[in-house]
Amino acid sequence: MKQLKEIHAHTLRNGIDFTKFLITKLVEIPNIPYAHKVLDLIPQPTVFHYNKLIQAFCSHGPHHNCFGLYTRMRVNGCSPNQHSFTSLFAASATLNSRTRGQILHAHLVKSGYEFDLYAATALVDMYAKLGSLPCARRVFDKMQIRDVPTWNSLVAGYARNGDMEGASKLFDEMPVKNVVSWTAMISGYSQNGKYGKCLNLYLEMEKSKDVHPNEVTIASALPACASLGALEVGQRIESYARARGYLKNLFVCNALLEMYGRCGRIDTAMAIFEEIGARRNLCSWNTMIMGLAVHGKSNEALVVFHQMLGEGVTPDDVTFVGAILACTHGGMVKKGRELFESMEEKFSIAPKLEHYGCMVDLLGRAGELGEAYNLIKIMPMKPDSVVWGTLLGSCSFYNNVELGEIAAQHLYKLEPWNPGNYVILSNIYANTGRWDGVAKLRKMMKASQITKAAGYSFIQEGSQVYKFIVDDRSHPRSDEIYWILNQVLSKMKMFHEEDETIFECFG
Repeated sequence: MKQLKEIHAHTLRNGIDFTKFLITKLVEIPNIPYAHKVLDLIPQPTVFHYNKLIQAFCSHGPHHNCFGLYTRMRVNGCSPNQHSFTSLFAASATLNSRTRGQILHAHLVKSGYEFDLYAATALVDMYAKLGSLPCARRVFDKMQIRDVPTWNSLVAGYARNGDMEGASKLFDEMPVKNVVSWTAMISGYSQNGKYGKCLNLYLEMEKSKDVHPNEVTIASALPACASLGALEVGQRIESYARARGYLKNLFVCNALLEMYGRCGRIDTAMAIFEEIGARRNLCSWNTMIMGLAVHGKSNEALVVFHQMLGEGVTPDDVTFVGAILACTHGGMVKKGRELFESMEEKFSIAPKLEHYGCMVDLLGRAGELGEAYNLIKIMPMKPDSVVWGTLLGSCSFYNNVELGEIAAQHLYKLEPWNPGNYVILSNIYANTGRWDGVAKLRKMMKASQITKAAGYSFIQEGSQVYKFIVDDRSHPRSDEIYWILNQVLSKMKMFHEEDETIFECFG
């Protein structure tokens, strides 16, 4: 920086125009305020000067400065070019300013750069990020030439807005695909809860010789492994990531933490947590606390929580969900109350619905049903079906008919289609000998045509993930599967009969 200032002073003393070099170097450092001062000293800045500053503000912010420079540029009679619009469209998307983007679109057309590949691609990307998919599609369809980034912008836009069918159709039509194309689809399926499709596409990508998953692909595929319990694929992804040095990326590490935690390998998750070390961010801490909590390792979760505070990391609302959940699984009612109260008192975090739900669960499991119900009544927000369902579940455990009926009545209004609520209250009635209540509920379910939905499971076999229900015959090799299953059952029965015979002999 000192050297650049010396060069600047020399150019001013000697009347040499070295502004292009200076501004280029200053935005690379970056020292954007100094570059802006240099621009202010130029009598007649060129489009190059303006573009360099617009690009710098687009990359580093504040983004609204891009439009101030653009206005100044037009007032001073300097015509923008395609590079000007490319940066301005990106800034509009970042600021979520559709109106500004549409004005710039009109200026682009008037300036004659409507069919420039880079400017048009940036325009497609802007509309896609703003959620204006029809506008993005119209620009895309009018383009005479499209490259891979153009296709990727639209595919990512459809995926980001939840239209995975539209994204998939575009993906299949792409003449050439790169790693960004595959990652956009994998990420889209994952973010939209289509975990089976996400994993199948990742496994298909693995087989491709032309493209290889990068850090973003890995961080997008691992949550699908976590949700499906696809541990084998997750382990293979970890091996791949380690071999390429992707564990330097904290997003990959955090995704691995979640995957192992949700797949039941909490010790492996802890090993990765220790491996991350000083690079841990709030997401790392939260994931580890939550993982330990749901695995019943309550004391260990709270140790990590206090370690986090000791290292000066400020908790957020997610941290407290994990910490109170740890108390719930460990039966630590007093500690849970302390944590709940400390949220506002010590950390200025207003408890959310999730925190009240955790407290209702904590109190309910401990048999403090009255306190749990009173907490629901004083909540500053309207309790949802999860909160009432939690109370109903606790009432089922302790056979509390009175509160169970109250919880069930609220659930019938919130989710009348859910048969589980009827079944739980029916079980409470049955356990307390209230057979009239059982009959009444069955009649209600029959009258409302409410039936219990079939449960389903996922299983991974080779490179495929299959979904199945009881007596499922959708698999093309179901006859072979049931034949093997019958063989296993026959052998189990045979061994059981042999054990009974041995037991009688020694009995």
